[in-house]
Amino acid sequence: TVFSGEIALATSGRIVLRVPSAAPLKADGLVGGVRRVPWTRATLDAYRAQLRRAEDRVARTVADCRGWLAEQGAEGRGELLEQAKEAALRTAPFVLYQQGRQYTNFRDHNTLTGKTLWPGHPDCALSSLQDLPLELWSDHDVQLVVCLTLLIRSAGPGRVEEANGTQLTVDHVAHMLERIRVGYNAALGRDQVPPAASATVADLHELAVSLRSHRGEVARQAQLYREIHGALMHKIEKVAGPCADLARAREDAVTARLTSRLPLRGDNLAELGEALAAAPGWLAAPHGDFATGLEALVYESAAAATEAFEADFAMSRGMRSLPDLITALREERWAEICDWEITRFFCCVVPDPSAVRHFGDSAAALADAAWAMSSRMQYNSWHFIAGNLPKAPEVVDRDHFVPPTIPDVAFYSDQHHHGHVNNNVRFSIRSPQSVVVDGRRFNGFVDLRLLRCDGDPFGEQDLLAAHRVSAFTARATGLVAELAAAGEQIEVTAFDSPWHWSAVTGGADPATRAS
Repeated sequence: TVFSGEIALATSGRIVLRVPSAAPLKADGLVGGVRRVPWTRATLDAYRAQLRRAEDRVARTVADCRGWLAEQGAEGRGELLEQAKEAALRTAPFVLYQQGRQYTNFRDHNTLTGKTLWPGHPDCALSSLQDLPLELWSDHDVQLVVCLTLLIRSAGPGRVEEANGTQLTVDHVAHMLERIRVGYNAALGRDQVPPAASATVADLHELAVSLRSHRGEVARQAQLYREIHGALMHKIEKVAGPCADLARAREDAVTARLTSRLPLRGDNLAELGEALAAAPGWLAAPHGDFATGLEALVYESAAAATEAFEADFAMSRGMRSLPDLITALREERWAEICDWEITRFFCCVVPDPSAVRHFGDSAAALADAAWAMSSRMQYNSWHFIAGNLPKAPEVVDRDHFVPPTIPDVAFYSDQHHHGHVNNNVRFSIRSPQSVVVDGRRFNGFVDLRLLRCDGDPFGEQDLLAAHRVSAFTARATGLVAELAAAGEQIEVTAFDSPWHWSAVTGGADPATRAS
């Protein structure tokens, strides 16, 4: 042994190493301390050779990045920086690395525009480059801007999240784009998207643009979705295969419950949707214990999903008053829509009775968790709606994310997401759907979420079936929007705190009894 190295797992989920040029690893921020790794003379020689190759590769990459950025000119670089800042501002939290340098809009010391740093903040790494000559940009910043550009050009801001927790290098982005290209061509059944002619930034940029131009076609041929790995917040876009027996069994179970409880007939969700479209009027009338058929449909769909998918919770969100939204849209009252409180939205959360075991066998604690989830989902609806409006100043200034358009399946979210940690949510599916309201498409307007606190994770077949359930709910919402546009006054009044308490515990809300 000529050197004692170290290896450890950081609480961020990253593996960290001590190599000959580095100081000993700091104990804080590590899981279970460090493991010593003996280096022999042969190991040092191999490391030195590998390090030289890596340094040469990085030098060539940085020179290529600088050359490409120089070709864009000062104005072009300014546009790239604005694009990257907007992506950081409108995208869910992410953490990227350039060797030892961290770029993040999340927790820790923020270095990019996001919840903490406003656009133009001097601490934002991108804002600080705005008027800086290219030769004064650090090698890290040069690679950051190029890599962000390639990611955004390939699919929009959401693609940045797919680099979460990783070393953001041109080589890594090239690998990502190639994997996506292979998946897209497989879905299209032909080599529609050619590979990058080389690993240069110019050729990778051409590939990124090509991927984005074909993404819509791929989505029409197969279901795109993301896998989310909780500890690293890492997201991977995937192309789903066809529905198999498990997906069909899940859908059949949901269909059976809906036909037994709603005035609909059909052998699958698509047929139920057709039956609904043929006679949508009952959605605006009272049904059972609900003030409207829409409320009954939302509840029964979520309850059916809880049961059919063996979930601990299922939930479905939306807007309480579509007539109010339509009136505001027609009068272009963008500022008013942006100022609406989260109580303008709803989320129906239906836990499985057995989920009480995760909350101390307390029905009250289960009801509180259901309402906490509902409130958070109301916030999500509020957060996304502005992203569907014209970019008026009041819309641009309002905090919002780019609305989601594809579903995702998540693993071990209880290792990172605070809300999921607090409510024991380990595995989940999110299936967002767009709804057309008075001629304007609202992405992410409704969704279905399925949660498991333990046991087996959800899989691709679960996701495919869940996406059909959420599509059915979205179709009902769209039909109600058409009725509202024609003058029907429809409002969702259920799914508030007292409703969740009563639905989960079977009793009246203590706050209601006290008053």
